[in-house]
Amino acid sequence: MKREKTGGRQKGTPNKLTVELKIALQDVLANEIEHLPNRLEKLKDSERVYFIIKILPYIVPKSQPVMSEWGEPNSWLF
Repeated sequence: MKREKTGGRQKGTPNKLTVELKIALQDVLANEIEHLPNRLEKLKDSERVYFIIKILPYIVPKSQPVMSEWGEPNSWLF
């Protein structure tokens, strides 16, 4: 049995705290991105490579194999 909504936010209204948190995080990230080149230069080579490997999935999407109609990969693509 579905009850009728009687109070609180209207459906679709964003949560005020969530909106404020997103704005604050955007400000922090924008500031950190400006300092990123200097901070990367200070890292050891192995630390820099580790960092790049960690952030790579957020920048470049993973590729997926193309499947034929029968569900097997097309050998001519490889």
